[in-house]
Amino acid sequence: METQAELGKISIAPEVLVTTARLTALAVPGVARLIAPPGMGRLLQTSGVRVEVVEDNEVYVEIYVMTNPDANMLSVGRKIRAEVTRALQDMVGVDVQAVDVHIEDVAFT
Repeated sequence: METQAELGKISIAPEVLVTTARLTALAVPGVARLIAPPGMGRLLQTSGVRVEVVEDNEVYVEIYVMTNPDANMLSVGRKIRAEVTRALQDMVGVDVQAVDVHIEDVAFT
């Protein structure tokens, strides 16, 4: 993602967006851990976050999580969506098109 300024350009690597989304999601109460997405991602052990930069430098995020057994999954999903959107807009300065949260499992001890 790049923006043009008067004195030069600013480039933000997609990995920055992934790291920001990952750390923000992990900080939400009720999230046990992130899990790799289904399919080849599970085999390759990816981070549990997919970020796609689309038209006009807007981002689309998918997050795959495991929740704690005592967590309200709907509330956790909504909180993840709100916090990741806020973090990407405030910290990185990108427009967020959507944040999709996939609750893949419950982490039992």
